[in-house]
Order: sequence, then structure tokens, then C-alpha cells
Amino acid sequence: MFQAKQFTIPEINGISSKTIEEHLKLYAGYVKNANLIQEKINEYKVDSEKNAFVLGELSRRFAFEFDGMRNHEYYFEQLEGGHKEAMESALDKKMIEDFGSVENWLTEFKTLCMTRGIGWAVLWYDKVSDRLLNAWVDEQHLGQLNGLAFIYGIDMWEHSYLMDYTPGEKKKYVEAYLMATNQEVSSARFDKARS
Repeated sequence: MFQAKQFTIPEINGISSKTIEEHLKLYAGYVKNANLIQEKINEYKVDSEKNAFVLGELSRRFAFEFDGMRNHEYYFEQLEGGHKEAMESALDKKMIEDFGSVENWLTEFKTLCMTRGIGWAVLWYDKVSDRLLNAWVDEQHLGQLNGLAFIYGIDMWEHSYLMDYTPGEKKKYVEAYLMATNQEVSSARFDKARS
């Protein structure tokens, strides 16, 4: 069984406590649904030939719920401890190598955040090519880059900002989130992925 993680998130300038509270409830729903689907899969696989169609559909839905659970864990982990810089980290050096500068990466990432529709803006690390890549993930499970490590990401579903901003103001949400994150978390993810 998957367990919902607990997060200690300080007050955030630009993102209300109510938004965080409701968002954490949504995360708990992903955990609950991932567990329920696993239970149903175990139930139906007793006669997998007869239940092949149902098992296939449950497996598709499981990917959505599971990735929603993990994406939100990454998201909330980035908020723990409040805003902290990770100066001259290995991640910063890699951003300079791959994007020309940290500022260049940030500009590209903010542009990605403005993608129309629901999804996630994610910075990935590909150990095979030793590259950082920005990519959009539709919904929770379409667009995940196979085998890559999730380094940093922003939830761009409207539930993550609608209590505080209109859809036309999502750029303000992005700025608030970027200013609230603990960069030591993404730096540690990068160090782990690279080792």
C-alpha cells in the first residue's frame, strides 16, 4: 500500500494556505486511488483472461493516479523548508553547461510553464546523455520521459493556483512558486540522479 507523505510547508508569499490545504487533499486522493486501483487489479487478475479489457483500463488509470501521486510529492517536497538558494551547486554548473546560464534555463522553464492546457513543467536529468531537459507533461502521465530523473517541476493544473489567481494570471503563480522553493531539494535530486 502507498502511504501519503506529510509535508511541512511554511507560509508562502503569493500562494495562500487555503490553496496549499486543498492541493494536499487532492494529493491524498491520488494516493487513495492508486491503492484502490491496485486492489481492483489484484481482484480481477484472478481470471486475467476473462478480465483482460478491465485490467488494461485499470492499468492505464493506475499510471495517471500513480504519477499524480509522485508528481505532487516532488512538488510539495520543493516547498519544505521555505525558500533556500543552492549556490554554486552541481546542478547550477550543469545548467550553465547545458543552457548557457542558470538565467537561460529559467527563461526557458518559465516559457514552458505558460504552455496552454493542464499539465506540468518539469526539468529532467537524462543520465544516458548526461543532459538536463525541460519538458511538458500532459495530465499526470502523458509526456513523462522514460528513465529520466525528475529534478524540478511546477504543477500547472489550474487547481494549483485558481484560488489565488485567474487563468490569465498564472505567470504570477509561477513567480510565487519559484520564489518559494527550496533549491537544495532539486540540487540533492540532481546529485542523486548523477551518482
